[in-house]
Amino acid sequence: MNKIIECVPNFSEGQDLKKVEKIVDAFRGKEGVKLLDYSSDPDHNRSVVTVVGEPEPLKKAVIEAIGVAIKEIDMTKHHGQHPRMGATDVVPFIPIKNATTEECIELSKEVAKEVWEKYQLPVFLYEKSASAKHRQNLSKIRKGQFEGMAEKVKEEKWHPDFGEEKIHPTAGVVAIGARPPLVAFNVNLNTNDLSIADKIAKKVRYIGGGLRYVKAMGVELKDRNIVQISMNMTDFSKTSLYQSFEMIKFEAKRWGVSIVGTEIIGLVPMMALIDVAEYYLGIENFSTDQILESRIME
Repeated sequence: MNKIIECVPNFSEGQDLKKVEKIVDAFRGKEGVKLLDYSSDPDHNRSVVTVVGEPEPLKKAVIEAIGVAIKEIDMTKHHGQHPRMGATDVVPFIPIKNATTEECIELSKEVAKEVWEKYQLPVFLYEKSASAKHRQNLSKIRKGQFEGMAEKVKEEKWHPDFGEEKIHPTAGVVAIGARPPLVAFNVNLNTNDLSIADKIAKKVRYIGGGLRYVKAMGVELKDRNIVQISMNMTDFSKTSLYQSFEMIKFEAKRWGVSIVGTEIIGLVPMMALIDVAEYYLGIENFSTDQILESRIME
């Protein structure tokens, strides 16, 4: 049976859609690879691509896309609301079907090695692929961002796993690794005060004493004149989307603001939404066998 692995590379371009299309083209028309989704955010100045495929063709497509990003994106001129450290900022591999975490770890290391050898782009291994405990958390690796990374990689603690102790001059560095599925879930507030979003994000995220499987930060959406709590739900089966939503709503009351909408970036596992529906509708004794599409797909 075919092994299916998901990859969700994040690229530091969300404004020039011609550049985004050139990067995404690396995933189109490839045997053994299927482009599922991609979205760009001009405020974050970032694009998220979701692809699935068999290990070897997926590996080749990802390496090709990273090469295009190196050519198209100049990080010395990049500005956006989302933290970033490279033209291709992060490349996670996720086991989907007949594949294991260990196989994703091995694939991530193969990609990392080739990316360095082919493009001279330094690589950090993160999450399940991390070479040390302090490198597991992406936010710790990314701290200092592109502007501070040239000095950071000189520190013994932060030498790249693949590459020399210097960054690519225009493409920075990249984090590559294996991880479980996550949900990129954002909540919008009816205020343009970024400090309020920052304060709420600090309360919600785990590192600030909040929910265990939530990473969160405040983001300004200038085109809409509002702010956002941008979250990564790193294990939706243990910290549900409704838990983060309700906690944000609770904290927002302190500042006299309210939620005006939410968004999900990229694809979301069906169970994450079923969990929310069960909670808000108070459905008793619900089973996934009751979902029409699930029965049809059997």
